[in-house]
Amino acid sequence: MTQIPAFAPSRRAVLAGLGALVAAPAYAASSPLNIVSTTGMIADLVRNIGGDQVSVTGLMGAGVDPHAYRQTRSDIVAMTRADAVMWHGLYLEAQMEDFLLDLGQTKPVHAIAETVNPDLLVAHEDYEGRFDPHIWMDPELWVQCVPAVVDALAELRPEARAQFEANAAAFKEEAQALSAYSADLLTSVPAERRVLLTAHDAFGYFGSAYGFEVMGIQGISTESEAGLNRISTLVDFLVERQLPAVFVETSVSDRNIRALVEGAAAQGHEVQIGGSLFSDAMGPDGTYEGTWLGMIDHNVTTIARALGVDAPAGGRLGKLRAAA
Repeated sequence: MTQIPAFAPSRRAVLAGLGALVAAPAYAASSPLNIVSTTGMIADLVRNIGGDQVSVTGLMGAGVDPHAYRQTRSDIVAMTRADAVMWHGLYLEAQMEDFLLDLGQTKPVHAIAETVNPDLLVAHEDYEGRFDPHIWMDPELWVQCVPAVVDALAELRPEARAQFEANAAAFKEEAQALSAYSADLLTSVPAERRVLLTAHDAFGYFGSAYGFEVMGIQGISTESEAGLNRISTLVDFLVERQLPAVFVETSVSDRNIRALVEGAAAQGHEVQIGGSLFSDAMGPDGTYEGTWLGMIDHNVTTIARALGVDAPAGGRLGKLRAAA
């Protein structure tokens, strides 16, 4: 259930204060563009494409759940003073959407994921007319967001478009290498073990990309609730399929996953927690896992090792700190 935040200004009050805030001095043309992004994944994408032409502030750090996040006073100041704001969209930042749409009336605000062809997206199970927003889980789908970032930055600094396009090409090359590594590793998981059971249904695109059956205790949004019947059904599923592992998420409580493990044990089946996956947030700033490439590398490597594949503990590039 959505909690009432300590600070929830009305849209009218917020907009009334924008005039004073946006009057802050602008950066000189030679200075990096001041870009504010909501999620870590969007911030990482902007940093990769913008290079030294951008200074990026990400509002949501490691372990932060974007489904429930609401803007703070400092967030409002940062966004209104930015040269542009880039958010994910697709109702991921559900509690911020009204504010971001209003802010878009006064400055460049871009919902990057909403530029992806909707034919490639999956309908949201909880909200009619919405889509599953977790597209960063599939590298082939995530790179579909790249042109929107290039265009948004080039609107602000057209003389740097060639640089943005070169950086975008390099990023796509790395994403393709990651996609190939992931496919090679995950197709090595025995077919009967290709089941990914996590706290909430954030891995649908991952499952489609790599042939996994994906199940979440909660729905696509962490705001949906998991009933006792759902947990009981999943316990029976674990026991029937004799699955060896389930997974917790860094941005979601592990309470329900541990209930599954205990329920299976009560029926005589031992299930391990295969590791902690990055779902709606990346790892800590300054770490490999704090990048999108590292986030996905960690997830793929952790899942493969937990399900019996002899994957390198350091991941694709040997940079992972501790894959399960």
